[in-house]
Amino acid sequence: MKEKLKNVFFKFWYWYLSSIDKNAEVIFMNYGYSKDNYKIGLNETDEKNRYSIQLYHLVATSVYIAGENILEVGCGRGGGLSYINRYLSPSLVTGVDLNKKAINFCNKKYSSERIKFLKANAQKLNFQKDSFDVVINVESSHRYSQIDLFINEVYRVLKPGGFFLFADFGDNIEIGKLNTQFGKSYFQLVKFKNITNNVIEALKLSTSGKEELIKKLLPKFLQNLGRNFAATAGSETYNSFLTKQFEYVFYVLKK
Repeated sequence: MKEKLKNVFFKFWYWYLSSIDKNAEVIFMNYGYSKDNYKIGLNETDEKNRYSIQLYHLVATSVYIAGENILEVGCGRGGGLSYINRYLSPSLVTGVDLNKKAINFCNKKYSSERIKFLKANAQKLNFQKDSFDVVINVESSHRYSQIDLFINEVYRVLKPGGFFLFADFGDNIEIGKLNTQFGKSYFQLVKFKNITNNVIEALKLSTSGKEELIKKLLPKFLQNLGRNFAATAGSETYNSFLTKQFEYVFYVLKK
């Protein structure tokens, strides 16, 4: 029941964003990353999405991806894959998401960037075996009903020696189950890190910008919902990270 309600909410949220976000101001939906307020170099146009981009930077630069064929599963509104494509020099990039409106948005927004966006189910990827050098999944898997099927699919579409770069959050029980699933998989663990404190730092630093956007895009009766969704400082979601009810983990796995 909880999973169904969560999926209904995300479908509504995507529909609502596509209706109100006429200027494509929301292209990232992750919680971000910061370490001692260190800042990576960014173009001025990317500055407003700094902390979300820094999460993608952490994940995507954990292995060498220049010249590689990249798949992002759960690409959302495409900001992360666009950053990877523009800054990190992969040879081919493909993004997939189950939400058709998100894919339509991406194909329109990034039509000049030579990125392919396709509608696909993370638990049944429509690609041949051994297709990609790197698969990336950022803050998306907590919405999947069968995480084991997703992990198996990533293993199948990766080339031998390919890397699975993964970052997501959940409550203590969900993270425990996730860790168990990765432990049971055929993947070789290269790196694991709990980055909850870095996510909290990013949430603090990005709250003022998110507040401006929430007030700009949402009517008053939806603003608290928007704050909780964005995990602004003081929101229920933010406090769940603060009390460690929610944890955020980062994995590098190798086939």
